[in-house]
Amino acid sequence: MFHQLKLEKDWRKEKLKYMASNTMTHLKTVLKHKFWVGHYCFQVGLYWRGLTHDLSKFSPIEFKTGRKYANGKMSPIDLEKQDKGYSEAWLHHKGRNKHHYEYWCDGFNTPNGPTPVCMPFEYTLEMFCDYLGAGRAYMGDDFTFKKEYAWWQKRKTEICMMHPVQIYFLDTALEWLTKGNGFVSKKMYKQLYDSYVNMYYKGKI
Repeated sequence: MFHQLKLEKDWRKEKLKYMASNTMTHLKTVLKHKFWVGHYCFQVGLYWRGLTHDLSKFSPIEFKTGRKYANGKMSPIDLEKQDKGYSEAWLHHKGRNKHHYEYWCDGFNTPNGPTPVCMPFEYTLEMFCDYLGAGRAYMGDDFTFKKEYAWWQKRKTEICMMHPVQIYFLDTALEWLTKGNGFVSKKMYKQLYDSYVNMYYKGKI
């Protein structure tokens, strides 16, 4: 019996160490992501969005999932989906953060099924910064704008619910970075966004 109690004590100790390690891994990844998204948001004039980005990740439901699945190399949300087939943390997150294109889907109970809605400009621009920040968080020192652009070229073929305006905007904004042009002003990004909105309503994209 003494031996069994010792084994249980050792098991609890190892479990606490594992949880503490995962908590720190997740926290470091979230803070790194927030730092880089904030950095890029400030580059393009989205100051408030940069400061308040992804605060829901500190809510109990999202942080608990992050701590459980954190490995510092892949999103805990994706790992939870692989494990359970869905993610409660993601359902919570996308419903509270308008820079996710999944937030902007409607028509679920219509004959044609769900359809994407064109995202407002500021959330589109924040999504651009979010993708760059995620690349920084998970690629680490291997991150480059060219690698991020290559990731996006693959990613966009897997997306079925992003509005064409957002796809074209991300295509161009990321391509500009690969050409060494750096970030442009918020006004220029707005002009880019407006040009694709006009093209969409004219049936050109």
